[in-house]
Amino acid sequence: MDHAAIGHYRAYRPRPFTRSERDTVTVLFGGLHWRAERLIQGALENLGYRTRILPGATKEDLLTGRELADIGQCCPTSFTAGNLANFLRSEAVRTSAADVAQKYVYVTAGACGACRFGQYHQSYELTLRNLGMESFRIFLLAQNGLDQGAADGSGLELNLPFTMGAIWAVLVADLLQDMEYQVRPYEVNPGETERVMRDAVQYFYEVFRTSPLRGGKAGVVLWYLGTDRFLKALGEVRRSFERIEVDRLRVKPVVKITGEFYLQTVEGEANYNIHRWLEAEGAEVYPAAIAIWLDYLMRYAARDYADHLGIDRLARLKLGAVKTAQALLRFTYNRMRGALGNVPHELPDQRELYELAAPHYHGRLSGGEGDMLIGKALWAYRHKKAHMTCELSPYACMPNTMSVGAMAAVLGKHPDLLYAPLEIKGDAEVHALSRCQMILAEAKRQAQREYEEALERSGLTPEKARALYDAAPGMKRATYRVPHCGAAGAAANLVLHLAGCARR
Repeated sequence: MDHAAIGHYRAYRPRPFTRSERDTVTVLFGGLHWRAERLIQGALENLGYRTRILPGATKEDLLTGRELADIGQCCPTSFTAGNLANFLRSEAVRTSAADVAQKYVYVTAGACGACRFGQYHQSYELTLRNLGMESFRIFLLAQNGLDQGAADGSGLELNLPFTMGAIWAVLVADLLQDMEYQVRPYEVNPGETERVMRDAVQYFYEVFRTSPLRGGKAGVVLWYLGTDRFLKALGEVRRSFERIEVDRLRVKPVVKITGEFYLQTVEGEANYNIHRWLEAEGAEVYPAAIAIWLDYLMRYAARDYADHLGIDRLARLKLGAVKTAQALLRFTYNRMRGALGNVPHELPDQRELYELAAPHYHGRLSGGEGDMLIGKALWAYRHKKAHMTCELSPYACMPNTMSVGAMAAVLGKHPDLLYAPLEIKGDAEVHALSRCQMILAEAKRQAQREYEEALERSGLTPEKARALYDAAPGMKRATYRVPHCGAAGAAANLVLHLAGCARR
């Protein structure tokens, strides 16, 4: 054995990113859906950062990630590592590896999770080493901060202006995405929703980029909580959506997306284009809001502080602070929903999600989205929010494997709950989508039965329902909120709503 070739383990320590570099170094980021990325970019540029969003991950990125990093990583890591590597390669061809290492830093998620998430930095370091770009700087954004090791101040400050801007950008992006997915399947003129959404995101990018700078910590929080800047902007977007004509008498199953954070959030090849594929197959997609994950993190933290009451003298203060922050998050989200006519879905109650999941999944298991995956499936089923739940899990992901296993007991008690757990490997698209298609076929039958039952309950025929709908042109606006009348599908709820309007 060549002992000289054996090296001791060393933690990845990138060269510091300093405040003095902020005007010349560009911060790279990605990994969310494009609306959230663009609005976060606007919020960061408002604070003086130079930013660039990485292109959407592709199958070529997956193969590059597998080539340059360890093969034991999950597919989100392969996509992320390969996506960064291919970008750096292309930039280095135009200039040089040294120039790229000087001009860019990359910020991505990282934490000491219950799975391989805690070892992501090793995969990224191995990728850089095999790429010949060890001097390039990657910083992992964990829940407890960002270690940049800077002597003259951090180049990326995780202060209140940064945090509040990013959270508000996420909330707006969630609502815009939700609006888009509720409208596009029913649009009368194909492509109109996408055009309006592109304009809306660019408009909001400017709203965030040009927001007035705030002062101290308290001033930042009070400004975000009190300003009507974003509500007025949402009102403008609502007026744009108002011009889109929809036909909600089209019978479509509603599919709730859940799963591992990256896979449920991105849109594209990384998750087999599942959102667009479901729409092409005739479904309405109920997307996964990032705000629900933020709400869950605060619920989990609050429970942890509650467990320390009587042990930690500051536990009660911390518990109160987290619960206040959680209430403010939900308050802000609901205000923004109101500006869009309450068309986007509400946030589920975290206490209810916990109680629904408790018989099947321990609430203290914190890997991934923890008990939320069980809770959300049962919540959507119980309240008729969707006909089917599609859970996206990386291949051999430990937290999601546990939730899939726990769902076996749930399905035993609720055999009519339609649940499609898809194991995403990145290159097994046919297998995953075929599995989803089988369950989607039953969801379509369920949606059709629900629609027919709504007609029977209301005493309407399809022709009479259509006549009532045509006689109320306001209902054909994308911003018209059809109330939830006890059905999951838009067509069934609309029929019941039309019958109620006719009786009045």
